[in-house]
Amino acid sequence: METSAWSLLPPVITIVLALLTKEVYFSLITGIFSGALLFTGGNFLQSISTFFTIMAGKVGDNVNILAFLVILGILVAAITKSGATRAYGEWARRVISGKKSALGLTAFLGMLIFIDDYFNCLTVGTVMRPVTDKFKIARAKLAYIIDATAAPICIIAPVSSWAAAVGSSLPEESNLDGFTLFLQTIPFNLYAILTMIFMVFIIVSGRDFATMRKAVDESRDEVQIPAEYKDAVAEENSSGGNGKIIDLVLPLAVLIASCVYVMLYTGGINEGRTIAEAFADCDAEASLAMGGFISLIFIFVLYLPRGVVKFSELCECFSQGFKAMTPAIFILCLAWTLSGICGTDYLNLGGYVGLIVHEHAAVAVFLPVIFFLVAIGLAFATGTSWGTFGILIPIALAVITLTPETYQMLVLCIAAILSGAVGGDHASPISDTTILASAGAQCHHLEHVATQVPYVLTVSACCVAGYLVDGFTQNGWLGLATGFACMCAVMFIVKMKVPAAD
Repeated sequence: METSAWSLLPPVITIVLALLTKEVYFSLITGIFSGALLFTGGNFLQSISTFFTIMAGKVGDNVNILAFLVILGILVAAITKSGATRAYGEWARRVISGKKSALGLTAFLGMLIFIDDYFNCLTVGTVMRPVTDKFKIARAKLAYIIDATAAPICIIAPVSSWAAAVGSSLPEESNLDGFTLFLQTIPFNLYAILTMIFMVFIIVSGRDFATMRKAVDESRDEVQIPAEYKDAVAEENSSGGNGKIIDLVLPLAVLIASCVYVMLYTGGINEGRTIAEAFADCDAEASLAMGGFISLIFIFVLYLPRGVVKFSELCECFSQGFKAMTPAIFILCLAWTLSGICGTDYLNLGGYVGLIVHEHAAVAVFLPVIFFLVAIGLAFATGTSWGTFGILIPIALAVITLTPETYQMLVLCIAAILSGAVGGDHASPISDTTILASAGAQCHHLEHVATQVPYVLTVSACCVAGYLVDGFTQNGWLGLATGFACMCAVMFIVKMKVPAAD
């Protein structure tokens, strides 16, 4: 069953079940087990063993991310218990003029935190959720803004964990400078650029449509809070600490500063490397965990001597923080396991996609749009953008014979791969960034997916037009102009046909 069309079955089963049942855990477990059955030829016990072997490996490989999630949950619980979140919300309600300002500030913070998408999703959600709740902004819309400024901003930021991942996807024998090639793709990453433009339009115009409009209307009088997050909201509203806004701002500032510094440290900044080199070679996941631990120590030092909260109350935050992050952790572990069963060592979904691309890549002018569509499909099915461009970039290098004349086409194809990888990841219900955006906004995961997909499809359609022009002209700027023109047309139609929300 390896490297065949059957490798598509596990993600298809997962996604279809998720849409039909609205039960993400059940859907993921069923999809993973179906893949294990395919791999083992229907051997029931061996399938169970395969299931947990993959999960153990994935959890082990990603333990730093899980540690960071737990630490961040503890930090949020401690800040909430101090009363600082409530104080910040009350201040913001007086200072921020309305929904547009609150969403605009959310988008600005998302663009500002461009180092890592995981860090972006959880930090922006933690800071802005109390504010958006005050203005009765739907949690689904907050999740969309968070998600739209996570991966899309990281994939066009020269200094980020994503830039390093793209560079490392180039085969060593290619003799290409990965960082330079990444910089050249930035202006032609249509999905990232057009998503930013479309997000700003949605914020400024207030013209939500499709499933997002329903979510916005339902939260007009009272924010709809999922059952699994109601305890956290009750804790936030009843917190009796005497914390001030500074007790929120300082811990988050230390968290950001420490994570950035530890990224530089693990990348060798103390060994004489430049900032760009250090970010390119850093261990982002370990850096987030270490930076979070530094912030946790800082909170104890900041709160206890001043009597903001008692020692026993701070210790209670360990279990509360872990509990708050349990849904996100469980979904992530299952999503990683599904990715594993579809990986190279098992069903090899990427290898099957690679064969399809090779067989249908004869017409050079269609290469950018082919790579874009394949990347969207692969990222959507596997839930990983990094895995997607890790698979497709070497294929692009194999398909395009590298000469001075074809170099520009290579740049456009890699830009299309990165663009599609982010687009598919953005829409996928099993994507880690989608899961973390839901967790950051404390929004029901499948509601976030359902409300975001129409927006992703809208932007992707404009990208298809742009990459078609890229292929025929081999001029990325003309493709960018085409994509932008299509986006302007879409925004004009939406403005004419969709009434603004109250």
